[in-house]
Amino acid sequence: MRQELKNAFGRVFLTIDVDTQNKWVHVNWMGHLTADNIKAGAVAYVKAMQEAKLNCVLNDTRLILGTWDHSLDWVVNEWAPKAAAAGLKHFAMITTPETFGDSSAAKFHKDLRAFEARVFDNKAEAEKWLRHCVLQTLV
Repeated sequence: MRQELKNAFGRVFLTIDVDTQNKWVHVNWMGHLTADNIKAGAVAYVKAMQEAKLNCVLNDTRLILGTWDHSLDWVVNEWAPKAAAAGLKHFAMITTPETFGDSSAAKFHKDLRAFEARVFDNKAEAEKWLRHCVLQTLV
């Protein structure tokens, strides 16, 4: 089931898909993101993950325009520990190299301690890593 979150102008800024076949939640961010968008979206997909009893997220940021540095402190210090407490264990972030969004992702990855995260510039590689993580949790 797909969930769409819209900004104040009625444009979709996040889609959330619970992928029961792969056993992860796939989120796709797009456009210019405000701090409120990021907070609402991050909380929404952790809720979807928790309701589906999953612990992996495929986080696609390739369609983001600009940076999300304005929310890094909240993401790393407030959201991440709560997401880990809700069950998040493995987080694959897909970015586009040499963009403002990629710069934010690199800072996120460097400062994150709450759960295992990796940053990829290739969706297939991110999915491969998450499949390995899912298999580890099933053993």
